[in-house]
Amino acid sequence: MAAGAYRVFVSHLSGVAVFDPHGDQVGRVRDLVAMLRVGGRPPRVLGLVVEVVSRRRIFIPMTRVTGVESGQVITTGVVNMRRFEQRPTETLVLGELLDRRVRLVDGGEEVTVLDVSITQLPARRDWEIDKVFVRRGKGGALRRKGEALTVEWSAVTGFSLEEHGQGAENLLATFERLRPADLANVLHHLSPKRRAEVAAALDDDRLADVLEELPDDDQIEILGKLKEERAADVLEAMDPDDAADLLSELPEEEMERLLTLMRPDDAADVRRLMAYEERTAGGLMTTEPIVLRPDATVADALARVRNPDLSPALAAQVYVCRPPDETPTGKYLGTVHFQRLLRDPPFALVGSITDTDLRPLPPDTPLPAVTSYLATYNMVAAPVVDESGSLLGAVTVDDVLDHLLPEDWRETELYHGAPGMTELPEGVDGGR
Repeated sequence: MAAGAYRVFVSHLSGVAVFDPHGDQVGRVRDLVAMLRVGGRPPRVLGLVVEVVSRRRIFIPMTRVTGVESGQVITTGVVNMRRFEQRPTETLVLGELLDRRVRLVDGGEEVTVLDVSITQLPARRDWEIDKVFVRRGKGGALRRKGEALTVEWSAVTGFSLEEHGQGAENLLATFERLRPADLANVLHHLSPKRRAEVAAALDDDRLADVLEELPDDDQIEILGKLKEERAADVLEAMDPDDAADLLSELPEEEMERLLTLMRPDDAADVRRLMAYEERTAGGLMTTEPIVLRPDATVADALARVRNPDLSPALAAQVYVCRPPDETPTGKYLGTVHFQRLLRDPPFALVGSITDTDLRPLPPDTPLPAVTSYLATYNMVAAPVVDESGSLLGAVTVDDVLDHLLPEDWRETELYHGAPGMTELPEGVDGGR
């Protein structure tokens, strides 16, 4: 079955083989990593601890798990081979939750945790621990006395964080529901010490999203307090254009050191972007638009557009090119807006509905001209194509706005008057 189609008890995942999309074995599951939340809210499952052939244990985020099937786990194949190190805000599910003594909320009876189940949230790539398999009576999992039952996570107490406190765990639990832009605003107004604590405790993908929303000074400060290998991981998780902007603010030696630590493909994208002037189409673009061949179907295109990791601007249209399918591509043929995709049958080929009339932008197009282009044609994104006709990337309206707004726009009254941005969440002190 596909991931998210059914509930999985974690004891059934222990020792299960992990494969890449080509069927090559990556390693075996040794544990799962979760983050506890305030109160009775189910913990979020962050990823898997996988033992590879060299007996090294690495971390694979759940966002890179594409399937949990009978006796195997399928991943995207993008694996970071650095050794797994547990962070203070993380809990090992097999190692720290099983055999634990907790209490039932209804009646206060003490029970032993034998197993927990995980499930994927609908229409998302997030996973949660939703149920707990417990045994009444004294003794651990090896003692077969007492009634066993499965209850909701909220039906037991003894796992979750305390409701109050100012440690990194409690701050993260308080901040979890905030959008990246709102969390960035909160971090901006924390003391440097508190900001570093929270940044160090966030997972790589979440920290990358937040860094993209912070002013340059905060980005440089936070990145500078991370270990270099972790900083490289976070830069890999950022959009290439944002990573390029951040690296360009660093001293040359530090920039090169971090680029060397990044995966070669990610570093190549960033280096390519850094070759363009900042306030041009090439400097503003992302190198990861949706690229399809002309023989792809509308159904293929809609499946790509549905990717929850894409911003609305990037998901607004697909770019039709001859192979290769990744930027820089073969010959750029045109674009198809998602509204056109919704109007045509799923079996139609995108090559037959491609808009070829709208001219693409050269990479040296200055910012004012990019802005005029988007406004003139009512676009939220535009293709960037080089002299040979290859698609280099796409400029999105959010990146244009970032460069049009004044540098101190986050300090303006308008920004702080927006919903959710007026003050720190209740009970959180800035640590000043």
